[in-house]
Amino acid sequence: MARIFIVTPARPGARSGNLHTATRWAAMLRSAGHRVALGIAWNGETCDALIALHARRSYDSVLRYHDARPGAPLVVVLTGTDLYQDLPRSAEARRSLELADRLIVLQEAALLELKPALRRKAKIVYQSTDTRLRHAPPRGRFRVAVVGHLREVKDPFRAALALSHLPGLPLEVVHVGGALEEKYAREARRLMQRDARYRWIGSVPHARALCWIARSHVLVVSSVMEGGANVIAEAARIGTPVLASRVSGNVGMLGSRYPGLYPLYDEARLAALIGKSCTSKIFRKTLEQAQRARRARFAPASERSALLAVVRSLL
Repeated sequence: MARIFIVTPARPGARSGNLHTATRWAAMLRSAGHRVALGIAWNGETCDALIALHARRSYDSVLRYHDARPGAPLVVVLTGTDLYQDLPRSAEARRSLELADRLIVLQEAALLELKPALRRKAKIVYQSTDTRLRHAPPRGRFRVAVVGHLREVKDPFRAALALSHLPGLPLEVVHVGGALEEKYAREARRLMQRDARYRWIGSVPHARALCWIARSHVLVVSSVMEGGANVIAEAARIGTPVLASRVSGNVGMLGSRYPGLYPLYDEARLAALIGKSCTSKIFRKTLEQAQRARRARFAPASERSALLAVVRSLL
């Protein structure tokens, strides 16, 4: 069995999607007999293969490993900012992809962002969750969950802004996630004062965030860019329907014909979907059926099999 080092730029204690992915993959690889270490950078640690999350932010580790271990297996995992922000303008991100023996993308639409030569060495590994929680929303007020840190790339307040288009409906928006800048905390507090149906509860442990997803009627994923959102995989496994911005990363997770997609930044269209979800059992069933059709992609066994196949192809 191999010694594998996983690089993730997430800092210790951070509750980021990349860190959740790295931690989950480490457990899957260990269950197959590999010895796995995680770090925010590779600095010469003994290993047989390197898996680096984030092409640009892990570039120093990728280059250092390639120079120190020419020919040793190197895997680069493309995040949302890699695909939809960094690749067009970062020479370092592009160089990481060139140096890699294999690329991992987290949803099918990501392949379309790669040039043919890179696409040929790319594999899809969908995110998964082993949660046993099941969809159990409250019987009273219709609850909309938003789970994600307050930062620009998440378009964090779109669901809160949609409330102005839904006067009088008995619903609430519960927002789980830390404010990475004070300006976002101020805006969240302002929106709570403007409409009591919006509630920002801040950062919570991952297990509690999953409970909020399970105890909500729908989950809104309003991101500007996503590599392959953990929360979509989690919602699909739990059974909570998703309403999501029509951006490549979300489409790659949910499918281009998924009925719960709305145009990016368009709170009026999002409000229409929330309102329809609130008032129409038929529409909610349509969302559930469309999501159920893709649920198997996000099973732990599927993710484990795809990840181990990538590792086996290199060792």
